Amino acid sequence: MNRYLAAHVVSLPPSGIRKFFDLVATMKDVISLGVGEPDFVTPWTVCESGIYSLEQGQTMYTSNAGLFELREELSYHLKKTLDLSYDPNEEILITAGASEAVDLVMRAVLEPGDVVLVPDPSYVSYAPCAILAGATVQFVPTHAKEEFRLRVEDLEQAYSPKAKLLVLSYPNNPTGAIMRREDLLPIADFVEKHDLLVLADDIYSDLTFEGTHVSFASLPGMHDRTLFVSGFSKSYAMTGWRIGYVAGHADLISGLTKIHQFTMLCAPIMGQIASLEALRSASEAKQKMIDAYNRRRRIMVRGFRQMGLECFEPLGAFYVFPDITKTKLSSEEFAEALLKEENVAVVPGTAFGPSGEGHIRCSYAYSTDQLKEALKRITRFVESRLSKL
Repeated sequence: MNRYLAAHVVSLPPSGIRKFFDLVATMKDVISLGVGEPDFVTPWTVCESGIYSLEQGQTMYTSNAGLFELREELSYHLKKTLDLSYDPNEEILITAGASEAVDLVMRAVLEPGDVVLVPDPSYVSYAPCAILAGATVQFVPTHAKEEFRLRVEDLEQAYSPKAKLLVLSYPNNPTGAIMRREDLLPIADFVEKHDLLVLADDIYSDLTFEGTHVSFASLPGMHDRTLFVSGFSKSYAMTGWRIGYVAGHADLISGLTKIHQFTMLCAPIMGQIASLEALRSASEAKQKMIDAYNRRRRIMVRGFRQMGLECFEPLGAFYVFPDITKTKLSSEEFAEALLKEENVAVVPGTAFGPSGEGHIRCSYAYSTDQLKEALKRITRFVESRLSKL
Protein backbone atom coordinates (compact mmCIF):
# COMPACT_ATOMS: atom_id res chain seq x y z
CA MET A 1 0.00 0.00 0.00
CA ASN A 2 3.04 2.30 0.02
CA ARG A 3 2.04 3.52 -3.44
CA TYR A 4 -0.68 5.57 -1.75
CA LEU A 5 1.77 7.36 0.52
CA ALA A 6 3.50 10.59 -0.42
CA ALA A 7 7.03 9.95 -1.68
CA HIS A 8 8.63 12.25 0.91
CA VAL A 9 6.91 10.28 3.69
CA VAL A 10 8.02 6.90 2.32
CA SER A 11 11.61 8.12 2.07
CA LEU A 12 11.63 9.56 5.61
CA PRO A 13 13.57 7.21 7.93
CA PRO A 14 11.95 6.20 11.23
CA SER A 15 13.19 7.70 14.47
CA GLY A 16 16.53 6.21 15.46
CA ILE A 17 15.38 6.32 19.07
CA ARG A 18 12.10 4.47 18.59
CA LYS A 19 13.71 1.82 16.40
CA PHE A 20 15.75 0.61 19.36
CA PHE A 21 13.01 0.88 21.92
CA ASP A 22 10.48 -1.02 19.89
CA LEU A 23 13.04 -3.82 20.15
CA VAL A 24 13.52 -3.24 23.88
CA ALA A 25 9.79 -3.69 24.41
CA THR A 26 10.11 -7.32 23.29
CA MET A 27 12.93 -8.14 25.76
CA LYS A 28 13.04 -8.86 29.49
CA ASP A 29 15.30 -7.43 32.21
CA VAL A 30 16.63 -4.62 30.05
CA ILE A 31 18.01 -1.47 31.66
CA SER A 32 17.04 1.32 29.32
CA LEU A 33 19.06 4.53 29.22
CA GLY A 34 17.42 5.59 26.01
CA VAL A 35 14.29 7.67 26.25
CA GLY A 36 14.39 11.17 27.74
CA GLU A 37 11.68 10.29 30.25
CA PRO A 38 12.08 11.56 33.83
CA ASP A 39 11.75 8.77 36.38
CA PHE A 40 10.02 11.17 38.75
CA VAL A 41 6.26 11.36 39.09
CA THR A 42 4.63 14.70 38.32
CA PRO A 43 4.53 16.74 41.59
CA TRP A 44 1.38 15.94 43.54
CA THR A 45 0.02 19.49 43.62
CA VAL A 46 0.15 19.48 39.82
CA CYS A 47 -1.59 16.10 39.57
CA GLU A 48 -4.21 17.20 42.09
CA SER A 49 -5.10 20.27 40.04
CA GLY A 50 -5.59 18.11 36.96
CA ILE A 51 -7.76 15.65 38.89
CA TYR A 52 -9.81 18.48 40.38
CA SER A 53 -10.38 19.98 36.94
CA LEU A 54 -11.88 16.67 35.80
CA GLU A 55 -14.03 16.44 38.92
CA GLN A 56 -15.33 19.92 38.16
CA GLY A 57 -16.27 18.89 34.63
CA GLN A 58 -13.57 20.94 32.89
CA THR A 59 -13.34 18.69 29.86
CA MET A 60 -14.16 21.18 27.12
CA TYR A 61 -12.15 22.98 24.45
CA THR A 62 -10.15 26.06 25.32
CA SER A 63 -9.44 28.87 22.90
CA ASN A 64 -7.03 27.94 20.13
CA ALA A 65 -4.27 29.91 21.83
CA GLY A 66 -4.85 28.16 25.16
CA LEU A 67 -6.14 29.25 28.55
CA PHE A 68 -5.50 32.93 29.02
CA GLU A 69 -4.58 32.35 32.68
CA LEU A 70 -1.78 30.01 31.59
CA ARG A 71 -0.51 32.39 28.92
CA GLU A 72 -0.56 35.23 31.44
CA GLU A 73 1.36 33.19 33.99
CA LEU A 74 3.87 32.16 31.33
CA SER A 75 4.36 35.80 30.36
CA TYR A 76 5.19 36.63 33.97
CA HIS A 77 7.40 33.53 34.33
CA LEU A 78 9.44 34.25 31.18
CA LYS A 79 10.02 37.84 32.22
CA LYS A 80 11.12 36.84 35.70
CA THR A 81 13.39 33.94 34.72
CA LEU A 82 14.76 34.81 31.26
CA ASP A 83 14.06 38.54 30.89
CA LEU A 84 11.74 37.88 27.93
CA SER A 85 8.69 40.05 27.36
CA TYR A 86 5.70 38.55 25.55
CA ASP A 87 2.11 39.79 25.37
CA PRO A 88 -0.10 36.91 26.62
CA ASN A 89 -2.89 38.02 24.27
CA GLU A 90 -1.01 37.82 20.99
CA GLU A 91 2.50 36.44 21.45
CA ILE A 92 2.10 33.09 23.25
CA LEU A 93 0.50 29.92 21.87
CA ILE A 94 -0.07 26.81 24.00
CA THR A 95 0.67 23.60 22.08
CA ALA A 96 0.41 19.84 22.52
CA GLY A 97 3.95 19.52 23.78
CA ALA A 98 7.04 21.33 22.52
CA SER A 99 7.12 18.85 19.62
CA GLU A 100 3.95 20.35 18.15
CA ALA A 101 5.46 23.80 18.56
CA VAL A 102 8.52 22.76 16.53
CA ASP A 103 6.31 21.32 13.80
CA LEU A 104 4.16 24.46 13.70
CA VAL A 105 7.19 26.71 13.35
CA MET A 106 8.54 24.66 10.46
CA ARG A 107 5.21 24.53 8.61
CA ALA A 108 4.38 28.17 9.19
CA VAL A 109 7.63 29.74 7.98
CA LEU A 110 9.13 27.28 5.48
CA GLU A 111 8.40 26.84 1.79
CA PRO A 112 9.79 24.38 -0.79
CA GLY A 113 13.36 25.38 -1.60
CA ASP A 114 14.08 26.97 1.78
CA VAL A 115 17.09 25.73 3.74
CA VAL A 116 17.12 25.08 7.49
CA LEU A 117 20.41 25.18 9.38
CA VAL A 118 20.42 22.46 12.05
CA PRO A 119 23.25 21.90 14.57
CA ASP A 120 24.60 18.36 14.38
CA PRO A 121 24.11 16.36 16.53
CA SER A 122 20.72 17.52 17.76
CA TYR A 123 17.22 16.27 18.56
CA VAL A 124 15.80 13.80 16.06
CA SER A 125 12.66 15.72 15.03
CA TYR A 126 14.13 18.93 13.60
CA ALA A 127 15.28 17.56 10.25
CA PRO A 128 12.16 15.43 9.57
CA CYS A 129 9.83 18.34 10.42
CA ALA A 130 11.76 20.58 8.05
CA ILE A 131 11.61 17.96 5.29
CA LEU A 132 7.87 17.46 5.81
CA ALA A 133 7.48 21.23 5.39
CA GLY A 134 9.20 20.96 2.01
CA ALA A 135 12.53 22.46 3.06
CA THR A 136 16.09 21.17 2.75
CA VAL A 137 18.25 20.57 5.82
CA GLN A 138 21.85 21.68 6.09
CA PHE A 139 23.56 20.14 9.11
CA VAL A 140 26.13 22.27 10.92
CA PRO A 141 28.66 20.02 12.70
CA THR A 142 29.64 20.54 16.34
CA HIS A 143 32.48 18.72 18.07
CA ALA A 144 33.51 17.52 21.51
CA LYS A 145 36.78 19.48 21.34
CA GLU A 146 34.67 22.67 21.24
CA GLU A 147 32.29 21.31 23.92
CA PHE A 148 29.69 20.73 21.17
CA ARG A 149 28.99 24.47 20.97
CA LEU A 150 27.75 25.91 17.71
CA ARG A 151 30.43 28.16 16.19
CA VAL A 152 29.78 31.00 13.79
CA GLU A 153 32.68 29.80 11.61
CA ASP A 154 30.86 26.54 10.97
CA LEU A 155 27.60 28.39 10.33
CA GLU A 156 29.27 30.56 7.70
CA GLN A 157 30.69 27.48 6.01
CA ALA A 158 27.28 25.77 5.96
CA TYR A 159 25.34 28.87 4.94
CA SER A 160 23.28 28.90 1.76
CA PRO A 161 21.56 31.97 0.24
CA LYS A 162 18.36 29.95 0.48
CA ALA A 163 18.70 29.61 4.27
CA LYS A 164 15.69 30.95 6.12
CA LEU A 165 15.67 29.33 9.57
CA LEU A 166 18.33 28.44 12.13
CA VAL A 167 17.56 25.91 14.84
CA LEU A 168 19.17 26.49 18.25
CA SER A 169 18.66 23.81 20.89
CA TYR A 170 20.67 24.47 24.03
CA PRO A 171 21.01 22.88 26.50
CA ASN A 172 21.43 20.28 23.80
CA ASN A 173 19.89 16.88 23.34
CA PRO A 174 21.87 14.57 22.92
CA THR A 175 25.20 16.12 23.99
CA GLY A 176 24.24 18.09 27.11
CA ALA A 177 26.18 21.08 25.75
CA ILE A 178 25.25 24.63 26.72
CA MET A 179 25.82 27.99 25.05
CA ARG A 180 26.91 31.01 27.06
CA ARG A 181 26.13 34.60 26.19
CA GLU A 182 29.57 35.12 24.66
CA ASP A 183 28.94 32.08 22.43
CA LEU A 184 25.55 33.36 21.28
CA LEU A 185 26.46 36.97 20.44
CA PRO A 186 28.43 36.11 17.26
CA ILE A 187 25.54 33.90 16.16
CA ALA A 188 23.14 36.81 16.67
CA ASP A 189 25.34 38.89 14.35
CA PHE A 190 25.25 36.03 11.81
CA VAL A 191 21.45 35.84 12.02
CA GLU A 192 21.05 39.57 11.48
CA LYS A 193 23.61 39.63 8.66
CA HIS A 194 21.78 36.90 6.74
CA ASP A 195 18.24 37.98 7.70
CA LEU A 196 17.31 34.65 9.32
CA LEU A 197 14.62 33.51 11.70
CA VAL A 198 15.58 31.36 14.70
CA LEU A 199 13.75 28.46 16.28
CA ALA A 200 15.11 28.46 19.85
CA ASP A 201 14.17 25.19 21.54
CA ASP A 202 14.72 25.94 25.23
CA ILE A 203 12.93 22.87 26.60
CA TYR A 204 15.94 22.03 28.83
CA SER A 205 16.66 25.60 29.98
CA ASP A 206 15.90 24.80 33.64
CA LEU A 207 18.37 21.92 33.49
CA THR A 208 21.49 24.08 33.32
CA PHE A 209 24.09 22.94 35.84
CA GLU A 210 26.72 25.63 35.41
CA GLY A 211 25.96 29.34 35.22
CA THR A 212 22.59 30.71 34.11
CA HIS A 213 20.80 29.86 30.89
CA VAL A 214 20.70 32.73 28.40
CA SER A 215 17.83 32.67 25.93
CA PHE A 216 18.72 33.67 22.38
CA ALA A 217 15.57 35.81 22.21
CA SER A 218 16.95 38.02 25.01
CA LEU A 219 19.93 39.16 22.93
CA PRO A 220 19.86 42.62 21.32
CA GLY A 221 17.77 42.61 18.14
CA MET A 222 16.83 38.92 18.41
CA HIS A 223 13.43 39.13 20.14
CA ASP A 224 11.38 39.52 16.96
CA ARG A 225 13.56 37.14 14.94
CA THR A 226 13.17 34.30 17.45
CA LEU A 227 10.40 31.79 17.96
CA PHE A 228 10.93 30.63 21.54
CA VAL A 229 9.81 27.03 22.16
CA SER A 230 9.57 25.29 25.52
CA GLY A 231 7.27 23.15 27.63
CA PHE A 232 6.64 21.36 30.89
CA SER A 233 7.71 17.79 30.08
CA LYS A 234 11.31 17.79 31.27
CA SER A 235 11.46 20.32 34.11
CA TYR A 236 8.26 19.21 35.83
CA ALA A 237 8.22 15.50 34.87
CA MET A 238 5.07 16.07 32.80
CA THR A 239 5.87 14.24 29.56
CA GLY A 240 2.47 12.58 29.23
CA TRP A 241 0.51 15.75 29.91
CA ARG A 242 1.61 17.06 26.49
CA ILE A 243 1.80 20.79 27.15
CA GLY A 244 4.29 23.02 25.40
CA TYR A 245 4.26 26.55 24.11
CA VAL A 246 5.78 28.89 21.57
CA ALA A 247 6.30 32.63 21.99
CA GLY A 248 7.27 35.22 19.41
CA HIS A 249 6.24 38.24 17.39
CA ALA A 250 2.45 38.54 17.08
CA ASP A 251 2.51 38.19 13.29
CA LEU A 252 4.47 34.95 13.50
CA ILE A 253 2.32 33.50 16.29
CA SER A 254 -0.78 34.36 14.25
CA GLY A 255 0.57 32.23 11.41
CA LEU A 256 1.31 29.30 13.73
CA THR A 257 -2.16 29.58 15.26
CA LYS A 258 -3.80 29.23 11.84
CA ILE A 259 -2.24 25.79 11.44
CA HIS A 260 -2.84 24.85 15.07
CA GLN A 261 -6.56 25.69 14.90
CA PHE A 262 -7.12 23.42 11.91
CA THR A 263 -5.09 20.48 13.21
CA MET A 264 -4.77 20.29 16.98
CA LEU A 265 -7.48 22.90 17.73
CA CYS A 266 -6.21 23.29 21.31
CA ALA A 267 -4.01 21.57 23.85
CA PRO A 268 -5.81 19.38 26.44
CA ILE A 269 -7.51 21.57 29.05
CA MET A 270 -6.63 19.38 32.03
CA GLY A 271 -2.97 19.52 31.01
CA GLN A 272 -3.14 23.29 30.72
CA ILE A 273 -4.68 23.59 34.18
CA ALA A 274 -2.00 21.31 35.61
CA SER A 275 0.73 23.36 33.91
CA LEU A 276 -0.66 26.54 35.44
CA GLU A 277 -0.39 24.92 38.85
CA ALA A 278 3.18 23.80 38.07
CA LEU A 279 4.21 27.40 37.46
CA ARG A 280 2.51 28.57 40.63
CA SER A 281 3.48 25.92 43.17
CA ALA A 282 6.00 23.34 41.92
CA SER A 283 9.27 25.30 41.87
CA GLU A 284 10.58 23.52 44.99
CA ALA A 285 9.73 20.09 43.60
CA LYS A 286 11.35 21.04 40.29
CA GLN A 287 14.56 22.09 42.03
CA LYS A 288 14.76 18.77 43.89
CA MET A 289 14.56 16.94 40.57
CA ILE A 290 17.23 19.18 39.05
CA ASP A 291 19.54 18.54 42.01
CA ALA A 292 19.05 14.78 41.58
CA TYR A 293 19.90 15.00 37.87
CA ASN A 294 23.05 16.92 38.73
CA ARG A 295 24.20 14.15 41.09
CA ARG A 296 23.44 11.48 38.50
CA ARG A 297 25.31 13.47 35.85
CA ARG A 298 28.50 13.23 37.87
CA ILE A 299 28.03 9.48 38.40
CA MET A 300 27.67 8.88 34.66
CA VAL A 301 30.61 11.01 33.56
CA ARG A 302 32.87 9.43 36.17
CA GLY A 303 31.67 5.94 35.21
CA PHE A 304 32.47 6.32 31.52
CA ARG A 305 35.84 7.89 32.19
CA GLN A 306 36.76 5.11 34.61
CA MET A 307 36.06 2.50 31.94
CA GLY A 308 38.50 4.29 29.63
CA LEU A 309 36.10 6.11 27.33
CA GLU A 310 36.34 9.82 26.65
CA CYS A 311 33.24 11.58 27.90
CA PHE A 312 32.50 15.26 27.43
CA GLU A 313 31.06 16.73 30.64
CA PRO A 314 27.45 17.74 29.92
CA LEU A 315 26.45 21.00 31.58
CA GLY A 316 22.75 20.83 30.75
CA ALA A 317 19.79 18.54 29.92
CA PHE A 318 20.00 14.94 31.26
CA TYR A 319 22.17 13.06 28.78
CA VAL A 320 25.80 11.98 28.43
CA PHE A 321 27.35 11.44 25.00
CA PRO A 322 30.49 9.32 25.46
CA ASP A 323 32.96 8.61 22.67
CA ILE A 324 33.03 4.88 21.87
CA THR A 325 35.48 4.93 18.93
CA LYS A 326 38.08 3.22 21.13
CA THR A 327 36.07 0.00 20.80
CA LYS A 328 36.37 0.07 16.98
CA LEU A 329 32.59 -0.35 16.74
CA SER A 330 30.25 2.02 14.96
CA SER A 331 27.60 3.69 17.08
CA GLU A 332 24.91 1.33 15.83
CA GLU A 333 27.08 -1.76 16.22
CA PHE A 334 27.94 -0.74 19.79
CA ALA A 335 24.30 -0.16 20.74
CA GLU A 336 23.09 -3.40 19.16
CA ALA A 337 25.84 -5.53 20.73
CA LEU A 338 25.43 -3.91 24.16
CA LEU A 339 21.71 -4.61 24.08
CA LYS A 340 22.23 -8.22 22.98
CA GLU A 341 25.10 -9.07 25.32
CA GLU A 342 24.39 -7.02 28.45
CA ASN A 343 20.71 -6.04 28.23
CA VAL A 344 21.44 -2.32 28.34
CA ALA A 345 19.72 -0.03 25.85
CA VAL A 346 21.37 3.17 24.64
CA VAL A 347 20.85 5.23 21.50
CA PRO A 348 23.40 5.30 18.66
CA GLY A 349 24.79 8.78 18.17
CA THR A 350 23.89 8.67 14.48
CA ALA A 351 20.21 8.90 15.42
CA PHE A 352 20.94 12.59 16.07
CA GLY A 353 22.81 13.39 12.87
CA PRO A 354 25.98 12.46 10.98
CA SER A 355 28.30 14.02 13.57
CA GLY A 356 26.92 11.64 16.17
CA GLU A 357 28.91 8.75 14.75
CA GLY A 358 31.39 7.42 17.29
CA HIS A 359 29.13 8.27 20.23
CA ILE A 360 26.16 6.87 22.11
CA ARG A 361 23.53 8.79 24.03
CA CYS A 362 22.67 7.71 27.56
CA SER A 363 19.93 9.39 29.55
CA TYR A 364 20.49 9.72 33.28
CA ALA A 365 16.83 10.43 34.01
CA TYR A 366 16.71 7.10 35.83
CA SER A 367 17.29 5.97 39.39
CA THR A 368 20.82 5.94 40.77
CA ASP A 369 20.64 2.16 41.33
CA GLN A 370 19.72 1.61 37.67
CA LEU A 371 22.49 3.89 36.47
CA LYS A 372 25.13 2.15 38.60
CA GLU A 373 24.05 -1.30 37.42
CA ALA A 374 24.01 -0.11 33.81
CA LEU A 375 27.55 1.27 34.19
CA LYS A 376 28.73 -2.10 35.56
CA ARG A 377 27.32 -3.88 32.52
CA ILE A 378 28.69 -1.34 30.06
CA THR A 379 32.12 -1.57 31.74
CA ARG A 380 32.06 -5.35 31.34
CA PHE A 381 31.07 -4.98 27.69
CA VAL A 382 33.75 -2.37 26.92
CA GLU A 383 36.49 -4.35 28.68
CA SER A 384 35.52 -7.42 26.71
CA ARG A 385 35.69 -5.50 23.44
CA LEU A 386 38.98 -3.82 24.21
CA SER A 387 40.59 -7.10 25.25
CA LYS A 388 39.95 -8.46 21.75
CA LEU A 389 41.70 -5.59 19.95
